[in-house]
Amino acid sequence: MEHAQTQQHPISVYFTVWGLLFVLSTLSYLVDYLHLHGYLRWSLILVFMLMKAGLIVAVFMHMRWERLALMYAILTPPLCLLVLITLMAIEGDYTFITRGLFFGQ
Repeated sequence: MEHAQTQQHPISVYFTVWGLLFVLSTLSYLVDYLHLHGYLRWSLILVFMLMKAGLIVAVFMHMRWERLALMYAILTPPLCLLVLITLMAIEGDYTFITRGLFFGQ
């Protein structure tokens, strides 16, 4: 009976990613601990969240070792949705400002 060969990743990769996730989570909690407010707070929280999600998808979901076509098939739809949400947010701000100017404050 032949054994199928499987690719084994070194455990140091996983320990490194766990360490990075711990550091990013600590930085995310420091944003609240330091009482940051406004756009700086939300942009830092979103940046840390996206970095942690990227690490999890790349290493723990083995996306780093997949073929490029599969990466595009999985990552393209969420990126398209993100672009559309950004466009809708810009349009919503424009509409809100225009209504404020037209109807008065």
